[in-house]
Amino acid sequence: MDKILLNGLMFYGYHGLFPEENKLGQRFTVDLELITDLKPSGRSDNMNDSIDYGQVYQVVQKVVESEARDLVETVAEEVAQTLFEAFKKLDAVKVYIDKPGPPIPGYYKSVGIEIYRERQDYV
Repeated sequence: MDKILLNGLMFYGYHGLFPEENKLGQRFTVDLELITDLKPSGRSDNMNDSIDYGQVYQVVQKVVESEARDLVETVAEEVAQTLFEAFKKLDAVKVYIDKPGPPIPGYYKSVGIEIYRERQDYV
């Protein structure tokens, strides 16, 4: 199982249950594991045989920085689905979204969610 790893992608979004989250927004950090066969690109040295990291960033940015969602779970699901639509070579993806300093009682560095999806989950 080959992976492309993208770590610490940072975006500004307006997701959350509380009105102040939707009004003020906050930073979100996204880590991705893209499961794909890297043998063809490793042998050819041709980007057309792989998945372009820059394009991945743009796809995720569009999702995270667009319409506000109540749940980070929804954002993660939309990230996964959009990545499968954009990259036909993608077999599976793990999406981790970190939400630093959530406005909930107590002291937190962050909260986060992680999902794992395979292409067949969206057929």
